[in-house]
Amino acid sequence: MVKKLTNREKALKDLVPEKELPFSKAEYASRLKRIRAEMRREGMDVLYLSSPESMYYACGYRAVWYQAQSPKNWLPMSGVAVHADHDKLLMLDTEEELVMIKCTTIADDIRVFSDDLPMNMVDWTVSELSEEGWLPGTIGLEMWSYRPNRAVSEAFQRALERRGCRIVDASDILRKTRSVKSPRELSYVRRAAKVADLGMTAAMDKMRPGVTELQVYGEMVKAMAEAGGENPAITMPVASGRKSACAHALASTKKLRKGEIVNIDVCGVVNRYHADMARTFSIGRPDPEVAEVVRLSGGAFNLLRRTLRPNASVHEIMDSLKAYYKEVGIVDDRWWFGGYELGASFPPDWVGPWAYDAYTDQRGRRFVPGTVVNYESNFYLPKRAGLSLLINTLIFDTSKAQVMGRLPNELIVV
Repeated sequence: MVKKLTNREKALKDLVPEKELPFSKAEYASRLKRIRAEMRREGMDVLYLSSPESMYYACGYRAVWYQAQSPKNWLPMSGVAVHADHDKLLMLDTEEELVMIKCTTIADDIRVFSDDLPMNMVDWTVSELSEEGWLPGTIGLEMWSYRPNRAVSEAFQRALERRGCRIVDASDILRKTRSVKSPRELSYVRRAAKVADLGMTAAMDKMRPGVTELQVYGEMVKAMAEAGGENPAITMPVASGRKSACAHALASTKKLRKGEIVNIDVCGVVNRYHADMARTFSIGRPDPEVAEVVRLSGGAFNLLRRTLRPNASVHEIMDSLKAYYKEVGIVDDRWWFGGYELGASFPPDWVGPWAYDAYTDQRGRRFVPGTVVNYESNFYLPKRAGLSLLINTLIFDTSKAQVMGRLPNELIVV
């Protein structure tokens, strides 16, 4: 008698779904080659990638849930294992994610954990690596990732050490590899910048007295989604009135009022690549002194457009910006001016691993071709009006540097 398959078995058996790959297999192969070269330079045998960004970069893995605050028996252990001497990677995950893995990744060697196994996922992962012949050795873990959490990460390390492994922090390998974007990656950032423009315009069109911050937020999200924009890695702030003095306040049911300042920070997202943009608005005619400070803050982007170029010295650019703010008399009212790396990101954070400003040592650092960062020109306003929040994304390729963002870098009156 032929065994009748359950619906669960039918869903998983020999499934070949349509692939959703944002990059060619050749580009993924090139990434793996660079990762392995960095591993060899660091004397590392195996690298276990657990951060969402690293898993995505290595093979395309992308999900809506990464067990960030899960029950103790649902361990956040899925990951991608890379060996310095083998031209392949291992994808290790739970049975529930098998369909997604086949849809979104290039992984051919997929190892699936089942709750029916007489061990937890930590021990199973170590067992799979050992049976592959990849243990013992020097094993790199992404210790600067929130995932897995401390309890699980320490259990993973102990289990590897019991197999005779030496554990090292490998966080910088993928951070370094990901920092220089390919032409295809840069094209996604440019598309994301156009999505951000649409979102900000939609928010501006929605703003008027009596409308809530959440209604503005919803209109912005709708416009970006209709243009193919994805969910950003941070919930985008819409902050009005007294809340506008804080750059990280959540949108709420607070209603906009005439005369208030409204700050909006939006990221357009295409294939997980982010382009950041923020603008400061006034509901009705603003105080002239307030408008002037925002204008002076926005003048920094005119300076950037004149001076930015591929391989520009970060130190020199920041010195010139600091001198500009000092000359126009607002440097002492800074909230922050500087920026950070942007790229492929997942919740809960789009802030990349490298940040820069005029008050930290940037000597020797350059905006090399392939770099994507934002620049923030954020200053406290007079008369306790709030904060000027002006942000644009900077893209450096081999021939030029671009300051993205269509809307003017000044106080926008609605």
